[in-house]
Amino acid sequence: MKRFGVSLMMLVVVLVLTACSNNSGNNARSDTNENIEGVPEGVQNGKKIAVLRNLASDDHTKQFLDGARKEGEALGFKVDTQIVENNDAKFQELVSQIIQQDYDGIIISHGKEDYSYDMIKPAVDKGIKVTLFDTVAKKNGQSLDGVTATFQDDYELARLSLQKIADLSKEPVKVIKLWFGGLSPLDRRQEIYKEFEDKGEIVTLETIGPTNFQDIQGDIAAKVNAVLAKYPEGTVDAIWGSWDELAKGAYKSLIDNNRSDIKLVSIDVSNQDINLMKENNSQWISTAAVDPALIGRMNMRLMAKKLAGEETPAEYDLAAKLIKQSDLKDNTTMLNLNEIIDGWGVSNDFDEEWMKTLREHYSK
Repeated sequence: MKRFGVSLMMLVVVLVLTACSNNSGNNARSDTNENIEGVPEGVQNGKKIAVLRNLASDDHTKQFLDGARKEGEALGFKVDTQIVENNDAKFQELVSQIIQQDYDGIIISHGKEDYSYDMIKPAVDKGIKVTLFDTVAKKNGQSLDGVTATFQDDYELARLSLQKIADLSKEPVKVIKLWFGGLSPLDRRQEIYKEFEDKGEIVTLETIGPTNFQDIQGDIAAKVNAVLAKYPEGTVDAIWGSWDELAKGAYKSLIDNNRSDIKLVSIDVSNQDINLMKENNSQWISTAAVDPALIGRMNMRLMAKKLAGEETPAEYDLAAKLIKQSDLKDNTTMLNLNEIIDGWGVSNDFDEEWMKTLREHYSK
């Protein structure tokens, strides 16, 4: 009965997704055989792309999906987006159903390594183009031909954030670490954390991870509350959030416990993060990040190149930036971070001349 219930639920989701794809908008997929001069045949007349994300519906997720959707629609594609909130069984079921639909490409975000190869292989076998974000799809060391895996430069994100912590003191900095394993970006960030530990620049007092993924911030806040009770003022220097959803929970705990003696440093960024960093006497002093909307755009550009039959790399990393509390202005948001962070949200990678032709054509 449980299996039947899940299958029925997924069928409803896919039917809704399919129904949405049949609605036409200003940039909807064209059903005419219109030929646009100077544009590869593989992207003529629009394509249908599914963008699937296996993470909570937070700011980062919404901006990633929005970046992918806007870039795809600008190129004349019909883009459907779907969020599955860290439910791996549901995610795999949804991908399986999408593969049976008439999609030309699938962009997958945050699939787990233990199942992603087998989940994606039927799409590749069917000829559907695939790009991945923060998803490792390998089996026995082998990757799938024609699939591009994109990542934030997680090593640099970790290095930028941890150096900010290491600079707090000439002595080893006493740190509460917010982290959990099994997610490829967090596993890579842990590698750099260990380097700082091995060099004696930081010492880990506690490691805290979530168990309630439906309320990560509340879960982490409660756990940090319990841990802080063990450490009187002056015995903890900093909290390192390997993911900003974890950091937001820690920030709430610091405020609730009046722990102004502890600094908070994180990875990833959202409008909520920025607003918390701007609060009076906020202990959240910096975060290292990549523009999530840019991640979505880059995955869609790579998808377009695949559809056009052009060469694409097996892997691609997006450059990391450090956002310091001291640089934020009263009006700073995700939309104008480029005013204080050089190069924020901008990349010319994979932006071909024929893409510019498509954008001009579909903007009319």
